[in-house]
Order: sequence, then structure tokens, then C-alpha cells
Amino acid sequence: MSVDIGIVGLAKSGKTTIFNGLTRGKADISSGTAHIGVAKVPEPRLKTLADMLHPRKVTPAEVKYIDIGASAGGQVKDKTTARSQLLAQLSNADAIINVARAFIDNSIPHIEGSVNVERDIASMDLELAFSDLAILEKRLERIEESLKGAKAAERQAFLREQDMLMKLKAQLEKGTPIREMELAPEEAKAISGYQFLTAKPILIVVNIGENQLAQTKSLETELNSRYSRPKCRVIALCGKLEMELAQLDDSAAQEFRKDFGILEPGLDRAIKVSYELLGLISFFTIVSEEIRAWSIPKGTSALKSAGKIHSDMERGFIRAEVISYDDLIKSGSLAEARHKGILRLEGKIYVVQDGDVITILFNV
Repeated sequence: MSVDIGIVGLAKSGKTTIFNGLTRGKADISSGTAHIGVAKVPEPRLKTLADMLHPRKVTPAEVKYIDIGASAGGQVKDKTTARSQLLAQLSNADAIINVARAFIDNSIPHIEGSVNVERDIASMDLELAFSDLAILEKRLERIEESLKGAKAAERQAFLREQDMLMKLKAQLEKGTPIREMELAPEEAKAISGYQFLTAKPILIVVNIGENQLAQTKSLETELNSRYSRPKCRVIALCGKLEMELAQLDDSAAQEFRKDFGILEPGLDRAIKVSYELLGLISFFTIVSEEIRAWSIPKGTSALKSAGKIHSDMERGFIRAEVISYDDLIKSGSLAEARHKGILRLEGKIYVVQDGDVITILFNV
């Protein structure tokens, strides 16, 4: 499955700079237009498998980043085509990155006149809430119209939906994003089609300056103590530096990171936390001399995992040959694992585990 993440932020926050750092892109940071880039998901286990099995092709999972054009701030409240395009891009995303500015640069004045991370986070939270409220109000108006001529059975369904949406609206107006609301499973399922923005997991990326690198850990600790939730986390990155390092080869970039005391590339950190927020795990397939990584939600069955690879595999699923990554590495090869009886057969309802190496047997 492809993971889509929308990047938003106030003007001058450096969100396109962050986008370039995450995707190794060269998008014009002053253009104000939308950009789309793909990043390979860092997966050390994939390289280990490749070194052991020597496939012709190695395919990592991917994350698609959508840098929303211009500033998201203020657009969700207006009625323009730009607003519609913005919401369409965000509504299709699996998660959102909100870039909040912490760096000070007098040559790039902040739109509010001063740098204030907490204020900017709150501003974007408000913008996303406005979007959801607009959707709610529009749907509630339609329900009111539909109730006028609804039959008895239809009327009850409309009234249940109306009651649920009114509760969401009341909590949103109090400042509670949908992702933090206590919803029953049937309620969460019922609203999933609306693609509410405040229901999506959000990663707050605080864009710091090079002179703030030494305070990265303390800044993250402080902000996470206030903002961290099951579907919300904070990391701090130096966007300008990450963008510059992304243009170097891996060995050169690693040397520069050591000089700056950066232990992990920004891309790796952002994807790792994004996966945690989305509840994603990875499994691997070895087919036709290709080793490939796939991303799926935790708790996905073998049948549904097969469908992520190809719809034919789900439709004609027979069984899955499964071995854990650790067991395969210990065995040294699939043939040896099969000989030892470690390679096992699983049915449709088997819940795929992180690191499973799977071969889907199917017939269509």
C-alpha cells in the first residue's frame, strides 16, 4: 500500500524546505505551488534479506508526500477553487504533517511578526477544524432537507446520523479534534467516508535553525509533554540542513550529520513516527527474484494483505507460506527453513506480523 502524507503549514514556515528534505526533492521553496514527491521507506531488514538471498531486484515500500500549495492558513475558510483543491489533496491523505516554524531569520520575516511555535500549532489546528465544521454544517443542512420528505425507515437513519454529527460539531467547537474524541467503533466507521481532517493522525514537525540543533531533544520533550497523543506527535528537524544533506550521497551526508551531532536522517525519523501514528507494520515478499517490502495496518489478515499486493491474489487466495524475518535469517535460506519445518502454512484469517516473509499461493 502507498502511504500518502499531506504537508501543511503557515506561510514562511519552511514546509517546502521540509518537503525537499524528506523527498530529496528540489522544489522551488518560493513558488507557492503544490508539489508531490515519493520517498523510499528506510528498512534495514530489506537489505539484510537482499544480502542473504541475492535477488535481481529489491523494492522498498514508499511514502508519497504532498506539499500543499501556498499556505494552508486561511484557505480552508474561504469558498475559492484553491480551497477546494486544498481540501481534496488533504482529504485523500492518510496523515498530515504540520510544519511549525521555530527558526529565526530576519531575512524571512514571520507572517505574524514573531516566532511562536505554540501559536502557530494552534492556528493550523483551528484551520483544520474550520474545514471539518464546514463539512459538518453542509451535511447537516442536507439532512434537514432530506428529513422533510423521508419515509419512516429513512427518517430514523437520518436522525441517527444527525445526532452523531451534532455531537462531533459540539466537540469541535470546543477545540477537540475528532482524532481525540471517544467514538464507538460503529461511529468511527460511519464517519470514515467524510475524510475529516482533524480525524487524521498528525505529526507536528518543528522547523528549527542550525543554531538550535543542540536543543533538539529538550525541545521535543517539552512539546511532546503538551501535544503528544495516540494520534499526535512532535519531532524537531532543521529543514534547511536536511534539504542540503538530501542532495548529497549517503556516505557524505552521514559524515556531515556526525559533524552536526545528528544521529538519524530526518526522513527516517519522520517515517518512523508516521508509521507509529498510523499503526503500520511491514511484511516482505520474495517472488520472481524480487524482494519487496509492503506496508499494512497492524492486525491485517493474510487475505487482505494479499489484496494489497494484487486483487487477483485476494480473490483467488488459497493459503500463505509464512516465516518470520528472524527465523529466516537464522535458517540462512528459504530452502533450509522449509527443510527444518519452520516455514509454515497459514489461512485467510492469519494476522500478519511485522517482519513476516510471505509467499501467497492463489488461483484465479
